[in-house]
Amino acid sequence: MQGFERGSIAAGRLIVPISTVVLLAGCIVGPDYRTPILPTPAHWSGQNPTKTALPAQLSKWWQRLRDPELNALVEEAVAGNLEVASARAKIREAHASYRQSAATLFPSADGSLSANRGTTAAITSGSGGDSSGAFRSGFDATWELDLFGANHRSVEAARYGLDAAEEELRSRLLTLIGDVAANYAQARGYQARIQLARRSVASQEQTVAITRTRAKAGLVTAADVAKAKAQASSTEAEVPTLEASYAETVHRLAVVTGRSPDALNDRLKRGAPIPAPHLPVPTGIPADILLARPDIRMAERQYAQYTARIGQAEAARYPSVSLTGNIDTSALELGDLGKNSTIGFSFGPKLSVPLFNAGKMQAAVDAAKAERDQHFIAYKASVLTALQDVENASVSLTQERIRNGKLSSSAKSARDAARQVRILYQSGAASLLDVLDAERSLDTAEDTLLQSRVSIAIDYIALNKALGGGWDGAIDSAKPEGVDAKTRPQPASKVTQ
Repeated sequence: MQGFERGSIAAGRLIVPISTVVLLAGCIVGPDYRTPILPTPAHWSGQNPTKTALPAQLSKWWQRLRDPELNALVEEAVAGNLEVASARAKIREAHASYRQSAATLFPSADGSLSANRGTTAAITSGSGGDSSGAFRSGFDATWELDLFGANHRSVEAARYGLDAAEEELRSRLLTLIGDVAANYAQARGYQARIQLARRSVASQEQTVAITRTRAKAGLVTAADVAKAKAQASSTEAEVPTLEASYAETVHRLAVVTGRSPDALNDRLKRGAPIPAPHLPVPTGIPADILLARPDIRMAERQYAQYTARIGQAEAARYPSVSLTGNIDTSALELGDLGKNSTIGFSFGPKLSVPLFNAGKMQAAVDAAKAERDQHFIAYKASVLTALQDVENASVSLTQERIRNGKLSSSAKSARDAARQVRILYQSGAASLLDVLDAERSLDTAEDTLLQSRVSIAIDYIALNKALGGGWDGAIDSAKPEGVDAKTRPQPASKVTQ
């Protein structure tokens, strides 16, 4: 009873310093994060500042290309792309890191059970030894008081890191959807150019046939026939090059959707028009991209994460306090534990004060601040890059539309000229050189027009990417990619086989 009273008195003496420590545990060192306000232009360079800008239309922007095959490929790429799968795994890793950090705010406890047996021998008498055994069980608990907020800053940094991982996934999806749409537009463009080349070859073969007929009549020479055939062969030689470019594009498209390179060959074999976007594209105001672009949001979250890490490094320069306690019981027989056994306990704080470290901890704080500054600069740079991307894509799309109108007019004139020259040639009123020149001009004009249509689609895609348009649907990042086999305990001999 007296022992119990002495223990109570000793425990009572600890209440005051422990209470003081707990009251101080709300102190957190290091800078608190505040979202920076960065200046942005009031409007885009091509906008009329007197008119209210329409909000940017970013949701499912690729559907405005009005191509069901492209819509299906985007869905499949989101589900099967390997870089997206890697980003989902990073989110799971960030979730686990956050849980690890949060666990440091709570006490930890361990249980133990031990048994030993020993022999004591009398050396002087030469008699046999006495055997004895002992069994011990115990319970240990530790709680590190977050006196200056090191653990809280760690949890804060982990939470910002989780946010950054989620934004990285969105950024990967934005890039992925843009790549799928751009490759698809290029593939359809190559198909159209191949068809054009084959039509041009057929038309030029007709010119060869007409020239042969005129040569038999003595109206032209054999050299004219050779010239006409040379031009037809030259145009036909462009087809294999275009076929190779088309195949490479389809293979690239298949890989970004998570398939083998030849997976889409049969599916895309049947031609389709070059995707034509619905224009013009509302771009909103420059400040919108700060909320829309996932790469900017990711950079901002990383800046916040490294701001919190300054507090972690700063807290290491201050004293740390932990509460430890244990209770154990020992007996000579296992069945006596808790009954005929000795019981002991201890409880108290542990104070650790850094006295001398040759400036190591201050250097760690300085390094953390430098890392924070690097991420702040990266955040500012991402905003400027985004503004530049939008301006460039907007100018490119606008100018390409103007160019396309001129090319369309040029191609129409070239078609009329080629038709008229061919009629004149058949009647003998025009030379073969006039026909060949008209055919070359027509082929060039129509091929350039097709390439311009592809450029309009790609500029439209680039503008939506620059504005931050990406996947706005749900993404399941909880499901692991790999499946582990035989996760239950098993004999070591089976593992090594």
